[in-house]
Amino acid sequence: MDNLEKQLICPICLETFTKPVVILPCQHNLCRKCANDIFQASNPYLPTRGGSVTSGGRFRCPSCRHEVVLDRHGVYGLQRNLLVENIIDMFKQESTSSAKPAAPERTEEQAMCHEHKEEKINIYCVTHSVPTCSMCKVFGAHQDCEVAPLKSMYQTQKTELTDGIAMMVGNNDRIQGIISQLKETCRTIEENGRRQKSQLCEKFDHLYAILEERKRDLSSKVVAEQEEKLNYIRGLTKKYKEHLEQSCKTVETGIQTLEEPEMAVFLQTVKDLLKRTGEALSTSHLEKVELGYEAMDHYTVNFWREGRALRSIDFISDDEDEYEEVDGGKAEAEVGGGASTAAPLPSPAH
Repeated sequence: MDNLEKQLICPICLETFTKPVVILPCQHNLCRKCANDIFQASNPYLPTRGGSVTSGGRFRCPSCRHEVVLDRHGVYGLQRNLLVENIIDMFKQESTSSAKPAAPERTEEQAMCHEHKEEKINIYCVTHSVPTCSMCKVFGAHQDCEVAPLKSMYQTQKTELTDGIAMMVGNNDRIQGIISQLKETCRTIEENGRRQKSQLCEKFDHLYAILEERKRDLSSKVVAEQEEKLNYIRGLTKKYKEHLEQSCKTVETGIQTLEEPEMAVFLQTVKDLLKRTGEALSTSHLEKVELGYEAMDHYTVNFWREGRALRSIDFISDDEDEYEEVDGGKAEAEVGGGASTAAPLPSPAH
């Protein structure tokens, strides 16, 4: 049945022949309406009556380019192919009897061609990725282009958009997970900052009278880096939220487009939507937080040198770490227990 259906397709409208069917001298068949459209386009200056050419003329067969010469009756002088018409009737009866009852189709006004106002959009130009009409393929801007049936391209691009939306939904879930991790990172930085600040204040309380000014200076350093990191994480969270919001809008638009019943209208809007879908799937422009960025323990202090350097106190350095490892016992005895240190992480690239 599929092979038979292919043989009953008009080369102009790419649909099953519409009666009456005329046979050309080259033995190719056309719908009389399609033959009349080609004839009028090839002979624009011949007199017409009621939309049909009434005098002789000529045109070329769209299948083999054989020149067809008509008499004064025009396309009405061509012989009808009753055999093909009977086959069409039998094919439609067989298709109707074998097919299940379909739901009534909604009556929608079909999109019309911008170049040929009276022609419906019924084919798709693969070369330029636009829907067009049969006359554009035969005489218009798409003569040398590759074309395909509108229905097949509709199904192909609808499937592509559906897959893209499914990928976006999964990608949005992943972004939501990243946002949750960023929020947890903010809480960790705040907790680490509070903990280190508390430890710093506890150690300064022993020498509060002498070290009040230095305590304020060192506390401000902890707070400054804490705020710097929090501002960076919050800014990054905002970027991910904005990307997620844009992706959700694209998903909503895509779902609405999938519900569009008109194939031509769908294909006119889907190209830009697919481009936006690809852009929304990419997160390469969003920065990633470095491992251990939330750590704040490089502000650990130890007062094992307070007797000689009260007025030059600062956060312990790497050199002091090495000295502390050698004389750690002595230092811990002086302050009642030492604190571990960690090397500072590099600042983030904003």
